[in-house]
Amino acid sequence: MAFTIRQLQYFIAVAEQGTVSGAAQTLSISQSAVTEAIKDLEQDLGVELFERHRRGLSITQKGHQFMRHATRILASVSDARRSFTDEEEPASGLLHLGVTSLVAGYVLSDLLARYRRAFPSVEVTAIEDNGDYLEHLLIGGELDVAVMVISNLRDRVALQAEIFETSPYRLWLPLGHRLGGADIINVADIASEPLIMLTVDETEEYTGKLLGALGARPHVAFRTRSVEAVRSLVATGAGIALLPDLIYRPWSLEGDRIESRDIAGSLPVVQVGMVWRRGSALPQAARDFIGIAQAQHARQRGRVVSE
Repeated sequence: MAFTIRQLQYFIAVAEQGTVSGAAQTLSISQSAVTEAIKDLEQDLGVELFERHRRGLSITQKGHQFMRHATRILASVSDARRSFTDEEEPASGLLHLGVTSLVAGYVLSDLLARYRRAFPSVEVTAIEDNGDYLEHLLIGGELDVAVMVISNLRDRVALQAEIFETSPYRLWLPLGHRLGGADIINVADIASEPLIMLTVDETEEYTGKLLGALGARPHVAFRTRSVEAVRSLVATGAGIALLPDLIYRPWSLEGDRIESRDIAGSLPVVQVGMVWRRGSALPQAARDFIGIAQAQHARQRGRVVSE
């Protein structure tokens, strides 16, 4: 027996509410109908989607995996219905977004453009701030969803997160730098170099820990919250920088005067993803936004595999 759209809707409701009773109340149906649908869905898939305990249900790892597929399926069904119903009113509503500084111009811009094309009647408001404050707004219900660096997410009990991009740290050098011709660049090779430090999200913390592990304090020549300032300073030889690869843009201003290199050893990575309040009943606008982000991530993974 193949699973149904209704089962997917019930599954998502239970995952968001954390209890069968909460899902039933949200869906305005009986608890027995929800319980039976989840049981049938698990039997069909051959996996446990939830762990049962006295206070309710908690989603399993397999459940998280299936959640991504279920959200995309429902978003695709919604798109299909809109495309064949000329008289249907366009989706409307409000979407309150948060974004951290590091990803505002490098991840959110393209994602938001796709969302606005798909849902032009939804009013979108966005706020850029540090991760701690965005977590506060999400928990307080002032934001629906945030696009943010989640490597250092503080409250993983109250918040649910889904990674859709992972970016390693790399070394930025001005053209002609002595390290540019090295086959292998070790962390020890850069310990004495003047460092341009980006101070948004966790970049300063990670860079400091990385160099601090060598027993030497980083030689910080300049601290800035501006990625473009880092580009200009590195390009003109004021120092080097350790930054996530997602913000490296060789075609940007000063980009043709900078080269990016891998560093030997284990470096931290930046995880970027969607975050929302665990157990909250997300508005449809937020569900659609998450669905578009998931679909974009799936396309990017497909390109990487094919390459």
